[in-house]
Amino acid sequence: MKKTYKIEVDCANCANKMEEAAKKTEGVKDCTVNFMALKMIVEFEDGADEKSVMKAVLKNCKKVEDDCEIEI
Repeated sequence: MKKTYKIEVDCANCANKMEEAAKKTEGVKDCTVNFMALKMIVEFEDGADEKSVMKAVLKNCKKVEDDCEIEI
């Protein structure tokens, strides 16, 4: 299942770092961050609990970009 989230990120490089961090999160099949639209599209693994996966995504993204925000 794919879901789109609104994000706040300051630059394209930071958006790229967030995308890579999200892709490495358990439960995420694929992720795309669109810096211009300020959107993160996450495709979840089958059977993944999206709320807990997104909490982990936010935690991993904050490791690379500590002021990022994702509306979960």
